[in-house]
Amino acid sequence: MQISKTFLGLAAAALLVTAGCAQQKAPANKALESIEASLKDVRDDAAKYAPDGLKGVEAQYARLKASYDNKEYENVLAGTPELDKAVDSLKDAVASGKKHAAAALAAAKSEWEGLNTEVPQMVASIQTRVDELSKKKIHIKVSKDELASAKSGLEWMKTEWAEATAASNSGKQIVAAEKARAVKAKGEEVQKTLGMKEA
Repeated sequence: MQISKTFLGLAAAALLVTAGCAQQKAPANKALESIEASLKDVRDDAAKYAPDGLKGVEAQYARLKASYDNKEYENVLAGTPELDKAVDSLKDAVASGKKHAAAALAAAKSEWEGLNTEVPQMVASIQTRVDELSKKKIHIKVSKDELASAKSGLEWMKTEWAEATAASNSGKQIVAAEKARAVKAKGEEVQKTLGMKEA
């Protein structure tokens, strides 16, 4: 029985393809391992400082890993340079995020230092004014409702200030500064209500 030349040609081609795939498997595996190692180094920081960028890179990596699992090594090798660039961009985004976070923290610390002196004094002065007005039976400049509103506002300020102080003591300076800023703003409103400030 004579084997056709076409069949032999196809068999040879198939062997060449298989050999080619086998030759590409090792480089493709090495490329994926290299990217995974780079990604591992930056993953935790990226989750904090560049979560969207991390999602994009991990999606690209998952696609290449699927190609590898499907023995599409050529696709893996073709896609790794682009993924390498994406990982480098992610590292840049993380570095930038860290820089911005450090600047925000420094600003919050500075702001907290000022508010930590100013706000307690504000709360004390409002408390004094509320106590004075509470003793009077007749209120000329401040109505009964306004005094009640001021008392409610003062209680909110005390509660929020306690939370701000707790946040500062826990090292959460940005949260502390945000809360302190809100207390100060509320205090200014209450001062106006009580006639302590020009409206």
